[in-house]
Amino acid sequence: MEFPRVIAGVTRIVRDVGIAEELAQDALVAALEQWPGDGVPDNPGAWLMATARNRAIDLVRRKETYARKLAEIGRDRSTAIAPPEEPAGPDDIDDDLLRLVFTACHPVLSAEARTALTLRLLGGLTTAEIARAFLVPEATVAQRIVRAKRTLATRNVAFEVPGGPDREARLGSVLDVIYLIFNEGYAATAGDDWLRPALCEDALRLARVLSGLMPKEPEVHGLAALLEFQASRAAARTGPDGGPVLLSDQDRTRWNRMLIARGVTALTLADATAAGAPGPYALQAAIAACHASAYRYEETDWPRIATLYALLAARAPSPVVELNRAVAVSMAEGPAAALPLVDALTEVPALREYHLLPSVRGDLLARLGRTEEARAEFERAASLTRNARERELLLRRAAGTGA
Repeated sequence: MEFPRVIAGVTRIVRDVGIAEELAQDALVAALEQWPGDGVPDNPGAWLMATARNRAIDLVRRKETYARKLAEIGRDRSTAIAPPEEPAGPDDIDDDLLRLVFTACHPVLSAEARTALTLRLLGGLTTAEIARAFLVPEATVAQRIVRAKRTLATRNVAFEVPGGPDREARLGSVLDVIYLIFNEGYAATAGDDWLRPALCEDALRLARVLSGLMPKEPEVHGLAALLEFQASRAAARTGPDGGPVLLSDQDRTRWNRMLIARGVTALTLADATAAGAPGPYALQAAIAACHASAYRYEETDWPRIATLYALLAARAPSPVVELNRAVAVSMAEGPAAALPLVDALTEVPALREYHLLPSVRGDLLARLGRTEEARAEFERAASLTRNARERELLLRRAAGTGA
């Protein structure tokens, strides 16, 4: 949970994300060595930050440029826990996590490298989890991360939130990364927990900060709206045992109406600042708003959601968007209308190991009374997911379908 903050804080000192990550890992190792004997400190995050920053200062001291570096960071060991003060202009923001996102999304990196690096540093995801999220080999992700850190170091990329055209050039990647981090917290790709709330909270905070920083960018408001709507459901998305609760079964009285109201406000800003057709994040936010406005699952406006997904597929085509559109079509027009759409996706290479494809297909087959086929699809979906909670849910659905 503290790993991204420690990396961000140390990067401001050493100006190298690769070295900052190593120092953060050293601090975690020190904690594993000392805490069992000394006890966990009252503020573990501050302890980790102080340890990592002290090691960073030691590293800087050993370099010939120590005097200049120390002047830039403006502090010594006695103030290691507090972030250094830096002058901020009217168009700047003093937020290390946001600086880390913009630095990792520098245009000297490929789009794939930007996303992988930021998910590793800010999201705390392993290379295996990132590979799973993007349906690519783990070795490919590892190479992207190593090369990205090397490139940032050799090109002396500044640790900053850029201004003007540079900020606009990186914005798309920043929005994508914030969204992916939120999604990993919203439905973890692997592990024993269905939710990782700390990731959702960090992503939502970054989206809010960014919307304040760039008030004239409609997609910034669109992303903020989407995350507000999605986060509003968090309390209802797990049962007493921590397992996932499907949207159709959620207790909507547990949805956070304050976050929904914030989402409505942000979506209104996205619409007001848009010069033309809504962007992909604004369209996704509009879909989420349809769910948020339905006090009962049966009241959901599925025809409108299907229409919005069609617009999204035209604006930002992807197999996953098509799969979601098929779900909306199944609710608006029936499972028979949606099954051909899903069957067409079974030949898409990127979805062959994507567990939600057989999960959706199993649901459609079950609704059509084709129970044996549905059970096989749920079992296949369970074999593909790496999240223990999701696997349990899919196996229960398989058992119930076969009964």
